[in-house]
Amino acid sequence: MLVFFIDGNFRIWIQLADQNFHFFVDAKQIGQIGGRLGILYLRKVKNIRDILTQKTFTRCDLICLLKAEDGDRRLLFEAASARKAETLGKKVYFRGLIEFSNICSKDCLYCGIRKSNEKVTRYEASDEEILSACRFAWENRFGSVVMQSGELTSPVYVERVDRLLKAIKKFSNGELGITLSCGEQSRETYRRWFESGAHRYLLRIESSSPELYAKIHPGNEHHSFEKRVECLRHLKDCGYQVGTGVMIGLPFQTTEHLADDLLFFRELDVDMVGMGPYIEHEDTPLHVYRHLLKTKQERFDLALKMVASLRLLMPDINIAAATALQSIDPAGREKAIKVGANVIMPNLTPCDFRKEYQLYEGKPCLEEDAALCRNCLEARIELAGSEIGYNEWGDSIHFNNRRNNLG
Repeated sequence: MLVFFIDGNFRIWIQLADQNFHFFVDAKQIGQIGGRLGILYLRKVKNIRDILTQKTFTRCDLICLLKAEDGDRRLLFEAASARKAETLGKKVYFRGLIEFSNICSKDCLYCGIRKSNEKVTRYEASDEEILSACRFAWENRFGSVVMQSGELTSPVYVERVDRLLKAIKKFSNGELGITLSCGEQSRETYRRWFESGAHRYLLRIESSSPELYAKIHPGNEHHSFEKRVECLRHLKDCGYQVGTGVMIGLPFQTTEHLADDLLFFRELDVDMVGMGPYIEHEDTPLHVYRHLLKTKQERFDLALKMVASLRLLMPDINIAAATALQSIDPAGREKAIKVGANVIMPNLTPCDFRKEYQLYEGKPCLEEDAALCRNCLEARIELAGSEIGYNEWGDSIHFNNRRNNLG
């Protein structure tokens, strides 16, 4: 069964009834298609004002939001800002970011610290340096830290992270919240780290499309889409607040892919999302496809629309204002906060190491020490009309609701 739509610009959409697939046709094609298959009915597509009054959204609704321009984009941003204020209030939560190692076993085709990039100087921060950064976060009332590294699974690595978790909990009297972003691990490792003090985990899917995922990763078992999704499910089973995310503006990526990413977040029922614009790195295989990319400004604008659309789709989750936004627009993170983000990550990595943890080119704040980074972000958040939730973990409301529903 075919359904025909006419939008506000008098373009005609054809959709298979009860299916998500749709495409545009011009007026001359209607007679040809209708003559062969039969036109069942014609109706006007919802405009963006109609969509923004809804509490739930279809794939076609999300595609429309992501394609919004000019006045429609302004309406989207205003609606997302209002939904955030209504659901979460004005608070923005700090997550002090500590990139403690750039040694990685993965060879992702987009990543500047991929295993095969021999131009990177590898490093591991010492336990003392990591704990010092965590202590700075605790003493400055950040509430939480994010411990991030390249992906490793060796027993030595697992034991080291476990030891650090216990040390952080001990010196902070259990007051400092801990998010891990340490890649794919076994269910047993996830459970061990959870029991030692980690309570949030970020594992970005990067694309929820298996086909696109295969284009941006090597084709081997070590880079498996199915394994990535399985790990996300293990994290939920272990009791973590689970976060994931995607890159926006990848080569080969369509608006439909991004709409599916948003629906993937909802289907997986995640508690937090970190996503930002894809920024190419010249020392990666994906760099050869840079001619296929949208401009950086277009990727930036699309990232803001993704944040706003996700805030409407999942009003009570935590959404991070990605650092990559600031590499395109100096006010990028504040703009994300205004349209729906409520988490920001000051970089507490020792300055000597920061230049070696560049997943993409043009990463900001490489020379700012922790105190300067904190002061800068405090001012930025105030300018964005928000306030910092000091000494608060800033747990996802969605997670608390999900846990309560489980009984």
